[in-house]
Parts: sequence; C-alpha cells; structure tokens
Amino acid sequence: MDIKTLDCYQTAARSFATGGGATLEYAILGLAEEAGEVAGKVAKYIRKHPGASVDSIGGDIETRAALSLELGDCLWMVANAAAALGLTLATVANMNITKLEGRKKRGTIIGEGDHR
Repeated sequence: MDIKTLDCYQTAARSFATGGGATLEYAILGLAEEAGEVAGKVAKYIRKHPGASVDSIGGDIETRAALSLELGDCLWMVANAAAALGLTLATVANMNITKLEGRKKRGTIIGEGDHR
C-alpha cells in the first residue's frame, strides 16, 4: 500500500487494531511501552559506544533500523489513540504545528508548560 498522507496511514494502521487493541487505553499504554523501547535502544547504543554523541546513531545502520521500527510502532499507537478520540492524524499534526507557530511567534518555543 502506498501511504501518501497521515490520514491514509491512520486508516491502514487502524485496520490492524483488533479487539482491545482498538481502545484508547491500549493505545496510550502501548505508546508508553513503545517509547520506552525507543529509549532502550538509545541507552544500549550509549552503553556500547561510551562517549559517542547520540546524534551519531544515524550512522549506525543496525541501531538506526531498530529505531525506525520502534518509531513506527509509536506512530501506530498515536494513530490509534487519535482514532479512538475521533481525531485524524492530520488534525493532530495541524494542531501541533499551529501550537508551535504560536510559541515561535511569542518567543516561547524554548520553555516549559503546555500553555506558553
């Protein structure tokens, strides 16, 4: 399948969510788990390459491939969480860009808090 848009991806991803896997609870908990797997891959890279910059992961083909798969799993969970909330990925992405543009305009792109 040729995935050309976020919403096409979301529709395709949603087709693999079965039973309890289609729920918001599963998607949110699964996202936390998958994000932990991403962090674990980075931690193992740091352990194996003491003193190396984490930015150098892109040059490690094996770690880059593993991270690509885990990031895809994160995206799958986000797509299903959004769908469970009645949102499209395009809507979520557009809302995020609008939020970031506002922060940039106000000079608060670096900072803390949801509403800055």
